[in-house]
Amino acid sequence: MGSSLRVAWDDGLTSYNFGPNHPLAPVRVELTMALCREFGVFDTPGVSFTGVEPATDDQLKLIHEPSYIEAVKRAGHSLDADEAFCLGTPDNPVFPRMHDASALVAGASIAAARSVWNGEAEHAANIAGGLHHAMPNHAWGFCVYNDASMAIAWLLEQGAKRVAYVDVDVHHGDGVQRMFYDDPRVLTISLHESPMTLFPGTGRPSETGTGAAEGYAVNVALPAGTDDARWLRAFDATVPPLLREFQPEVLVTQQGADTHALDPLANLTLSLDGQHRTYQALRKLAKEAAGGRWVLLGGGGYELVQVVPRAWTHLLAEAAGAGIDPAAETPEAWREFVGTRTGEVAPLHMTDGRSGGFRSFDDGFDPDDAVDRAIQATRKAVFPSHGIDPSL
Repeated sequence: MGSSLRVAWDDGLTSYNFGPNHPLAPVRVELTMALCREFGVFDTPGVSFTGVEPATDDQLKLIHEPSYIEAVKRAGHSLDADEAFCLGTPDNPVFPRMHDASALVAGASIAAARSVWNGEAEHAANIAGGLHHAMPNHAWGFCVYNDASMAIAWLLEQGAKRVAYVDVDVHHGDGVQRMFYDDPRVLTISLHESPMTLFPGTGRPSETGTGAAEGYAVNVALPAGTDDARWLRAFDATVPPLLREFQPEVLVTQQGADTHALDPLANLTLSLDGQHRTYQALRKLAKEAAGGRWVLLGGGGYELVQVVPRAWTHLLAEAAGAGIDPAAETPEAWREFVGTRTGEVAPLHMTDGRSGGFRSFDDGFDPDDAVDRAIQATRKAVFPSHGIDPSL
C-alpha cells in the first residue's frame, strides 16, 4: 500500500562539505539519491519533491543564539577558526559559505516539517539533515545548525502540542535533547551506543528531563557489540509503548546509518537488514501513533558506499510505501556510477543476508544480559512518568 512522500531536495544540499578528508562526506547523499532514482523510488505514485530555501535568521534563532549565527557567517567568509564557537576544530572545520550550506540543510528540514504539518504529504524527508549534535551556541560533532531541533521548533510554533523525536543514530542525540529538556510538548527518544565508549559521552538513562518534562527525555544506552536481534529487542521494548502513550501529532525521526557493523566510527554491529526492519517499524508507528505524519531526516553514517546509500534507499522506499526486496540486486548503472564517482566497488545486493529477527522483551528480562539491563534501566527511569508499568 502506497504512502504519499514529499522529498525536500536541492543539489546545493551537497555543499555541506567539511573537506576531502572529513568523515561526513556529501557523496553519501549523492549516491543515495542516485540509487533511489535507479530503483524508481521517486517515480512511485504519491512521491513528489519540494524546493528548498535556506532557513532565515529568525528561523535559526528558534534554536541558536544570534551571536553564534553571526560567528558562522563570519567564519564562512574569513575561513578563520573561532574556538569560542567550536568552529575550525578537527570535527567542525571551517569551509567557504558555511552559513549558506548549513542554513540550506536547516531549511530543507523545515520544508519537510511544513509538508507534513500542512497535509501536503503523509511523510516528508530531508536525507541531508539530521545534524543532531549542534548546540544553541556552538558547533558540535560535525553539526553546525541543528536542523532536527529547528523542524520541531517550527512545528511547535505552528501550534503542535505533542511532537515525538526518535533518534536511531549510533551517537546520542544530545543537541535535540538539550533543546527540549524542559518542554513536555516534545518527547525525545535516543537509542545509541553507551556514552562509556562513544562520543558525545552523554545519553545515560538517568537523563530524563526536568520540571514538567520529567520523563520526556528517554535514553537507551547500548553496549558496544550490540547486534540486530539485541538492538531491535531494545527498540521494541521502549519506543512503541512510549509513542502509543504519548500520541504525538507528528513523529520526527533521525535515521543515522552508523549503527552498521562496517561503520568506521562506532562499535555496534547491526546489518542493513536490521536497519531495514527499524524503518518498517517506524513507518508503522507513525501510522498507529501519529496519524501517519512522519518527518524523516538523515544523520550519521561513515561507510559511504557499502552502507549509507543502501540503508537510506530502503528508508525512502519504505516511506513511499514501496519497499525494496532486500535480496534485490543493485542496478548495474548505479554500480558503474559508484566506480566512476568514488573508485570503489559497489555492493551487489540490497541485503547483508541477515534475518532482522529478534526476541521480544515481553518474553522475560535476563539480568545477566547487558542489553536487557540497559532496557530495564531506561524503562524504570521514564515509564512511570507516562503511566506505564516498567515491569510489563
